[in-house]
Amino acid sequence: MLSKTLLAEMNAQINKELYSAYLYLAMSAHFEEANLGGFAKWMSLQAKEEQEHAEKFYEYIHDRGGKVELKAIDAPVSNFGTPLDVFKLVQEHEKAVTASINGLYAQAVKDNDYAAQVFLNWFVNEQVEEEKNATEVVGWLEMVGGSPNGLFQVNGLMYRRAE
Repeated sequence: MLSKTLLAEMNAQINKELYSAYLYLAMSAHFEEANLGGFAKWMSLQAKEEQEHAEKFYEYIHDRGGKVELKAIDAPVSNFGTPLDVFKLVQEHEKAVTASINGLYAQAVKDNDYAAQVFLNWFVNEQVEEEKNATEVVGWLEMVGGSPNGLFQVNGLMYRRAE
């Protein structure tokens, strides 16, 4: 059984993961409106992935005999700016998610909850990938600067995530 503290924190993480999905869906819409389909596709896939993360926590809480408590999801911002602005926001958001996952892991260690540590290990590794991906795109966008041709090429690279 999960400790009360870890259960509450995992329920809060479900909300954070769903907010992330909502945020990335809003970013996808932003890119669709800007006719940047590669970026929009990348964000749409990211939104689905965040939904899956929420579902993993949902299932895990039930598997451990806990009660899932879903809370309201905050509305994401809707004005994002340039692709570089957006991916810097993604980068910061993923760092915040990493901090949250690390807090969950620390609580599992404090509780001597080895099963939760094993479960959370997947998320720790996932966050390394999430931060790497965001940092990579920020790097590409910084390299191309304001070049429309460069932006067009990066947009094409973003389509490849679906392949």
